[in-house]
Amino acid sequence: MNLFLDAFAWIFSPDRLAGSLTLPTAIAQHLAFTFGSVAIAAIIAIPLGWLIGHTGRGREIAVFLSGAARALPALGLVVLLVMLAGVNLKTEAAVTAFVVLAIPSILAGAYSGIEAIDRTVIDAGRAMGMTEWQILFRIEMPLGLSLLFGGLRSATLQVVATVTIAAYVGLGGLGFFMIQGLQTRDFTEVLGAAIVVVALALVLDGIFALLARFAVPRTTGPRIRRRQTEPAAVPVLQTSP
Repeated sequence: MNLFLDAFAWIFSPDRLAGSLTLPTAIAQHLAFTFGSVAIAAIIAIPLGWLIGHTGRGREIAVFLSGAARALPALGLVVLLVMLAGVNLKTEAAVTAFVVLAIPSILAGAYSGIEAIDRTVIDAGRAMGMTEWQILFRIEMPLGLSLLFGGLRSATLQVVATVTIAAYVGLGGLGFFMIQGLQTRDFTEVLGAAIVVVALALVLDGIFALLARFAVPRTTGPRIRRRQTEPAAVPVLQTSP
């Protein structure tokens, strides 16, 4: 228990605002890596996922590649890309590794959101004369936002936890304090930095949970007016005998 109290004291200590890397700067670096990597992954994965969900083609390949990407060891991938790219491009190499790790969850959320839509809703759109682009943008994309935000949420949480290894190749972030604490056997520093990472993950998780909640459209599909196919019943007046 004293270790946790010491860790919180380390977080709120005025010393965290001094030194070669302050805690606010490390948090900013951590979030920059996280949001930058997730944004790049989203630009790549969301259109591809929508295309797969709309056409139904390439799903098996996407599932295979996503599973393979999930199985990659994060630290090994970062070190490998840094060694291949060189020290001068270590930032780009690390971001590439984080993007690769973020793509599977976003891709799965994008095409799963479209696949989960009731086919009768899409058939109704076609019956109304909608083009394939109109079906994609006016039906499939809005109705698939909830699962898409779920994929973005999962990818963000994975990346925000993985970005700590960026410090292993000298890129800063909250992982800097963890590595420094391990080297000096200062476990208070290690735990303090870990608590900050957990706090960031919880805040981001809450934000995406709210976004997913408000992303659910009020309507479940295009409104279709029923045509009156049978004539209205005419009341029959009975006459007394």
